[in-house]
Amino acid sequence: MKFLKYLFAIDKKPVKGLLLLEWSVLIYLVFTLLIMLFTYTRVHNPESMLWGRVQIVAMTLALWGVYRMVPCRLTMLARVVAQLSLLGWWYPDTYEFNRMFPNLDHIFATWEQQLFDCQPALTFSQNWPSPWISEPLSLGYVSYYPIIAAVTVYYFFLRYDEFLRASFITLTSFFLFYVIFIFLPVAGPQFYFEAVGLDQIAQGIFPNIGHYFETHQECLPIPGYEGGFFHDLNIKAHDAGERPTAAFPSSHVGVTVVLLWLAWRARSRWLFWTLLPLAVLMFFATFYIQAHYAIDAIAGIFVGTLFYFLLDYVYSLLRPGKAVHRK
Repeated sequence: MKFLKYLFAIDKKPVKGLLLLEWSVLIYLVFTLLIMLFTYTRVHNPESMLWGRVQIVAMTLALWGVYRMVPCRLTMLARVVAQLSLLGWWYPDTYEFNRMFPNLDHIFATWEQQLFDCQPALTFSQNWPSPWISEPLSLGYVSYYPIIAAVTVYYFFLRYDEFLRASFITLTSFFLFYVIFIFLPVAGPQFYFEAVGLDQIAQGIFPNIGHYFETHQECLPIPGYEGGFFHDLNIKAHDAGERPTAAFPSSHVGVTVVLLWLAWRARSRWLFWTLLPLAVLMFFATFYIQAHYAIDAIAGIFVGTLFYFLLDYVYSLLRPGKAVHRK
């Protein structure tokens, strides 16, 4: 009963207009729409991309209308969760844009070689194939969306006054990463190594493959303990929507760092220390499973931290004196 009362508690000061996170969605939508209009003849799926954006606008307005009729916590949660759930739709969208640009993996693989004198994405899994290494790292990688859900749910039930701030920072950090991915076409080792051949990679040869990924999406099989539960989950998640895009910086690492900052901000030590081991496993998993170069994961830590503090400041700047939701 208390749970239902909490969900249907009416906001004392309902938000009348769109939420800042919904404005964030619409700004990104318009931004990518403009790119589409200027590159319409080169985009491969313009009709489906346009129709998807129309549906997102309609959904956003419909949920806003429902909240206006019943301004309670449940309808507010629906507005936020709906936008977060669409991140999986927006992600492959970056590939539709960046495949128009020449691939840059040869540059990043060269930097990787110069920094580590090897390719960690190639040697890590080869030297440590044990299930005692593979399965924990795969667990870390597949914990990405559960971590997002955990922080979102925590703020909704235990820090409702900060719920919209946390949701805005989480969602908008994704869109900032997506903007980078659109204009920085780095596919990552699993795609680039497959395209040029492991023999060349092992010899430190990193050819420029130009527009290869405009028409190719073949990739290496995900390394790890075959038959492992979390390894199999990784494969299923990969097959569901992975594209040769979004390698640098690692958004898996970057967004997880954002979520760790949010957990720390909430002053919930148990939440922070529960998520931290998963974040560490995720960091190493990104290049163990060859989704990223090691420099992608390292960059993700710094970029994620930058995005957190930037977006926290933006939210404070744009929302002074607005209605605050109280527990």
